[in-house]
This record gives sequence, C-alpha cells and structure tokens, in this order.
Amino acid sequence: MDDQTGNTLPTDVPVDPAEALALAVRVLDEVSPRFIEGVGAKGVQYKGTRTDFATELDLELERRITDALREGTGLEVHGEEYGGPPVNEGTLWVVDPIDGTANYSLGIPTAGILVSLVHDRQPVLGLTWLPLLGLRFTSVAGGPLRQNDEVVPALPDVSIRDVALGLGSLNTGARTTYPPAYRREVFEQLTLDAARTRKFGSTGVDLSFVASGRLSAAVSFGNFAWDNAAGTSHVRSAGGVVTDLAGEPWSVESQSLLAAGPRAHVEVLDTVTQLGDPGNFFEAGRRRATPDPESPRQWLEEGR
Repeated sequence: MDDQTGNTLPTDVPVDPAEALALAVRVLDEVSPRFIEGVGAKGVQYKGTRTDFATELDLELERRITDALREGTGLEVHGEEYGGPPVNEGTLWVVDPIDGTANYSLGIPTAGILVSLVHDRQPVLGLTWLPLLGLRFTSVAGGPLRQNDEVVPALPDVSIRDVALGLGSLNTGARTTYPPAYRREVFEQLTLDAARTRKFGSTGVDLSFVASGRLSAAVSFGNFAWDNAAGTSHVRSAGGVVTDLAGEPWSVESQSLLAAGPRAHVEVLDTVTQLGDPGNFFEAGRRRATPDPESPRQWLEEGR
C-alpha cells in the first residue's frame, strides 16, 4: 500500500512549523528532569476504571507543557487530562504528558511524553520524548525522522516474519469499537504470522520503534489523538504507512491505527481483514463494545 496522506507539509498552517518544533523541543527538554524525578508516582485520579488513571505528574506536566505551547504560538491545546478544543477542527497542539502512565507508576521505563501539532485532522509535526530510555524523536510532515537530533534512515521494507511487531492493549473494549474477543483474535493470528510480538504498554514507544526500524509494525486499538498523532508523524516521515484497521488513511477521527513499512502493512492488513467485522466478536455475558465519550475528569471542576 502506498498511502501519501500527511506526507506533504501544508502551506496554510498558521505558524511556522520549524519554529513551532523548536519551541516544543525546548519545552519538552525543560520538563524532562521533572518527568524523571517523578517516576513511580501513584494514581490520584481515576477515569472510570482502576487501570485507567492519572498521577499528579500527569496533571502537573500537562499544565506546564500546555501553558508554554499556548504562550509561544498562540494556538490552543488539547491534552489527555484537561481536554481542550475538538481535535478535528482547525490547528492545535495535542499533548499526552505521560504516555504509558501504568508503566511510569510502576517504574517501568517504557513511558514518555507525546506532543503533536495537528492541522485539518492530520499531524504536521510530532515529538516523542522517552527520557528513561534516553531517546528523543522529532518529525515534520515531508521531512526526515530524527532520533536524538540525528536523521534516521528511511524504513527498510521488512516483513513481519523477520522483525517483531508491537501490539496495543488487549483489555476491556469499553472505550473503543473493538471488543476484547476481537483483540485477542488479532493478537493470536499475528503471533502465528510474525517473527515475534511485543507489548510495551505505550503507543508512543510502539510507533517510535516502528519509525526507527526497531519494530516491523504496530497495531493500536485506541482512538485518541494524543496517543497516536505524534507517532503517526514519525512513521510517515520515515517512509511508512499509517491507516486504521480497515486500511483507510489515519486521521484524528480514526478508531484504530496500523503503522508499518509498506510490505509489513500489507501483511498485517491482510491478516486483520480475514478476521471479518469486529462486531461479530462477542464476550460471554457481555454486550458488544461501543465507543464511549472521553472519561469524566473530576479534577477539571477544581481548576488547574
């Protein structure tokens, strides 16, 4: 598949992308020491389930990043914890202050900070900071992917039979269109097809590792722009393909994500397509999972 969506820098972005990227780099470098200092922070705000939570560091870092980006560019920000304007309208920043919060809270190093500038439902630039791994990824539409300021070579066109692939959460599907039974079937089939599978517990890690050639592909059943936009920018900049699980070009409105080099993308999409409609997979004693709105954030009532 040769999808060129998002591979060209738009001409009508209201800020200079290079200047916006430079600002975001400075902001993430400034908050990284605090990110490292807070490793092991416990959940203080729960979003409907005991496994979906925010720490005080999530809240603190999002406030700091949001304030700096808004002040530096005049653009609005939509963050995982405090929300913001609709992500599918106009131009705005999208921020995940701690991607892989459960890992972070447990002291597992596969956690990071994700920032993307989204314009007309597509990422214009992306940043993934993995301070506990010593990795920083940046990308701009139409430009190369950079890791720690060095240009990363274009993705090799590998097969999932040769290089491991990453898989997203297999937990409850209450907030997505993909029931747990369907996710497990995808996992089982890809485990049979692929050289190896990996679950890092962080979409940002998965997508950065695809973009930098560490993984052949990544599958995410999540639909949140703060998880997916930065990594989508990275994979496209490296020459990869990013769609949803139906093979449609990814946008912030997509309900899932499949990122890979061209060959691996075809292989994974073929496997997923053969499984049929996710709605045909049911849990014993459960109704079909349907999309829910974003979880309530009680701390918003208390202000920032």
